[in-house]
Amino acid sequence: MNAVMERYRALTEREQYLVLLSGIVIIIALFYFAIWSPLSTSVAQQRALLDSQQELLVWVKDSAQRAQQLRRSQGASSAFSGSLPQAVNRTTAQHSIAIARMQPQGDELQVWVDQAPFNSVLDWLQSMEQMGIIILQADITEADSAGYIKIRRLQLGKA
Repeated sequence: MNAVMERYRALTEREQYLVLLSGIVIIIALFYFAIWSPLSTSVAQQRALLDSQQELLVWVKDSAQRAQQLRRSQGASSAFSGSLPQAVNRTTAQHSIAIARMQPQGDELQVWVDQAPFNSVLDWLQSMEQMGIIILQADITEADSAGYIKIRRLQLGKA
């Protein structure tokens, strides 16, 4: 450190002023590019993520209210007496939902769907409940496209 100070003192007054000024500019640039800019970018990304999550929450709440209204308006459903696989095939065709896999298990049926529009799935499930088919268990996740979902496993049974 002493060697640096000696070299600094050996400079002329104008050179010392330029070295000091460049040091200040370098410190400000380091602060901006190493701390301020990444922090500002991160905050902006998190705000955008929060906004999109809030929009998704509003959409899910609206869809949940719609599902509850549909369930209430349906009234008491009658017991289903036909074949579950046939009913599922017929109703998915009506709602343009492609089934990836179906697996019967006694009086129950498990269904997998790779990708389907959320609203179509809601309409499909409502029509299944109106027929007297009950949803025993559902494992649903969002798909790659907006407004689409994947049904990892949907377990259906007779009422």
